[in-house]
Amino acid sequence: MLDADSWRGLSADELARGYDARGTVPDVDALLRDYREHSTPMYALSCVRDVAYGPHPDERLDLFPVPGRADAPLFVFVHGGYWRALAKEDSVFMARCFTERGIAVASVNYALSPGAALPDIVAQCRRALGWLHAHAPAHGVNTGHMVLGGSSAGGHLAAMMLSPSGQRAHGVPAGAVRGAVLVSGLFDLEPVQATRPNDWLRLDVAGARALSPVHDLPDPATRLCVAVAEIDTGEFKRQSALYAQACTAQGNPVATLDVPGRNHFDIILDWMDPHSALSRATWPLFDV
Repeated sequence: MLDADSWRGLSADELARGYDARGTVPDVDALLRDYREHSTPMYALSCVRDVAYGPHPDERLDLFPVPGRADAPLFVFVHGGYWRALAKEDSVFMARCFTERGIAVASVNYALSPGAALPDIVAQCRRALGWLHAHAPAHGVNTGHMVLGGSSAGGHLAAMMLSPSGQRAHGVPAGAVRGAVLVSGLFDLEPVQATRPNDWLRLDVAGARALSPVHDLPDPATRLCVAVAEIDTGEFKRQSALYAQACTAQGNPVATLDVPGRNHFDIILDWMDPHSALSRATWPLFDV
């Protein structure tokens, strides 16, 4: 049984290293460029682009339907970037791989911190899910079969989108979100609140708890894959294990995955390969 408070025994330097994903790779900028370079060609596919799902200029999403299919399940991806970087245009590298398998893809954009407060970012992502449930059927999507995905900070946001109360508030009925793949996510923000990301998040302890998915778990019927990379920090791995443990305890079917040879940033590019460990863990959530 994991101790949720074990992080309190770390020194300030150890805690800082635990939440420094960039410090685990020699050239993070090159890896981030890979996201955009692999995503840009996907816009040659059938795409409904720059759809407004809310009033803020950054509340936009891109939707890749499956040509010729009227009832495709939907993968909804939320990008990472520690809530302050990247965009939907960096986040559709999996579109061809998924649509060729009969799965539509949506990439959600949101306003970035520090220009936007984290409660507002969470609200935007939940609003995007509500928009997709209401409007994606017009594009051949079965929104009774949605699976969420997110990496790093996007894993946090996708987990917050799993909240049953958050879904109800945006018109998403129970059972519409069948599952989620959460990759190297952040699920307890109290230790994050004590590290450098709080320079832009500006959370207090109460706010960190209120925005922690480990305290707002999904419906117990929701199937989950909680994944980490071999080259993730101990704290990122602990966070994922803590969330998987909490969800398992309440009855969720949870698969865990530790991907060898991958780091915090390149692990999600494995969704471009239908035979990768990450993809093979994802397909069962779509029953394909």
